[in-house]
Amino acid sequence: MTGISGTMRGVVHGRMIEVEGDLNLPEGQQVAIIVQPLLSPEEAIRRSAGGWSDDPEGVDRFVEEMRLLRN
Repeated sequence: MTGISGTMRGVVHGRMIEVEGDLNLPEGQQVAIIVQPLLSPEEAIRRSAGGWSDDPEGVDRFVEEMRLLRN
């Protein structure tokens, strides 16, 4: 019996991960798991923007440097 191989999405419930869809694997089958949290684009921007919160002038310098490099 072959199961799904590749990337799947899931939701964490305590120590359990509920995957979307059917794995087509027998009960008790051991699997390898690589956990990588998924972020929405909005959450990714919110998290990265927080890095500038203590240096607003740094944002202006960075934007200006990027503008100059593109010309």
